[in-house]
Amino acid sequence: MVHSDPPDHASVLREVRELRRVGLVRLRELELPALARAADMIDLPAGWESRPAAVEQLLRLAVTRIDPGSLHKAAEYSLGLAQGTRDWPPADRRKHAARVYGVSVERFRKHHEALVLGEVAEQVIRMAARAGQPGRAAQSRPADQAGDGGEVGPLSPASSGHRALRVRVGERTALVTVHVHPVDLLRDVDVVVSPTNTYLALPEPYKSSVSASLRRVGALRGPTGELVEDLVHEELRRWAARHGAPGRAVLPGTVAAVGAGALVEQGVRRIYHAAVAVPRLGTNDYDVLPADVTRAVARAFAVLAEEHRQFDPPLRSICLPLLGSGRGGLPYEVSLGMLWAAVEAELIRGAQWEVHLVVRRAAVADLIERQLTAVQAVEGRTR
Repeated sequence: MVHSDPPDHASVLREVRELRRVGLVRLRELELPALARAADMIDLPAGWESRPAAVEQLLRLAVTRIDPGSLHKAAEYSLGLAQGTRDWPPADRRKHAARVYGVSVERFRKHHEALVLGEVAEQVIRMAARAGQPGRAAQSRPADQAGDGGEVGPLSPASSGHRALRVRVGERTALVTVHVHPVDLLRDVDVVVSPTNTYLALPEPYKSSVSASLRRVGALRGPTGELVEDLVHEELRRWAARHGAPGRAVLPGTVAAVGAGALVEQGVRRIYHAAVAVPRLGTNDYDVLPADVTRAVARAFAVLAEEHRQFDPPLRSICLPLLGSGRGGLPYEVSLGMLWAAVEAELIRGAQWEVHLVVRRAAVADLIERQLTAVQAVEGRTR
């Protein structure tokens, strides 16, 4: 990554306005040097080498950094980032953005739209400026994201092992174990949460995502490694059939609780497939809304509470990857923040679950440690 000054606000805002007018479906036709420069500065991960794709991801990251509320929602509609709006005409996007504020389209165009697009431009500048500071790139970029909820690429030499973090939650301190290794090396954790799409369609087992890894290691194989039974896939198909969802999409945040297949040999007894990724029609891409991460994690805890006494011994531990931080495109810190909101709420109310997080790289574990330590510091100051 080349460190340089970020583009100026006026140039970024001008290009954001042009993109709003033309739409994401015609992004490839536009010359957007300021946005492209910002995308280069934040060093987007492998898989975003295409300039149009990098600019789109930059804008998605910028909007995720706007506090939830009218401004955030209006930005999503204005730029066609809200689910299902990518190919909407600009007039329709503006009309829905105006409805967010409860004003006429003309009033929105003359007043609110400038504020909304200006805030997007401001977030782009902040990300580029932060990434331009030496030593800060690893904190500001969602590095090496791929698959559906975990990092890919080579592991750093210091990335294996476990970290025990003591985090203040309410009136007590909770222990959170961070596993720094591939998910298929997990042992003796009762439940593993696996991110998936809303069609509950698992990726091929040879791929690198969390759900592909769990499908691969959960399969029953013969003495020479040949596939005997695709247990995780078959369990999920049966769950969909029982719940009237074969071949159709479930609501984001749905959790399908199934057996762990051959993972029982490693002490993993259940897989909770969390539907957080919404496929974009006609593409290989997905959208993940941060709120759906919180919803899915909260639902996973609810399912755990419903079924933990059905097992002997009862289920006690649950392991979560950073949901949506793969092809869903959420930055690690956003995924962690939304995930932790549900974890913290569960622990504050007195639940005694053993909470685990799993990542592949030490740098991501460092981010988790910093962010949860910051949570504890804020908690301490407010007491």
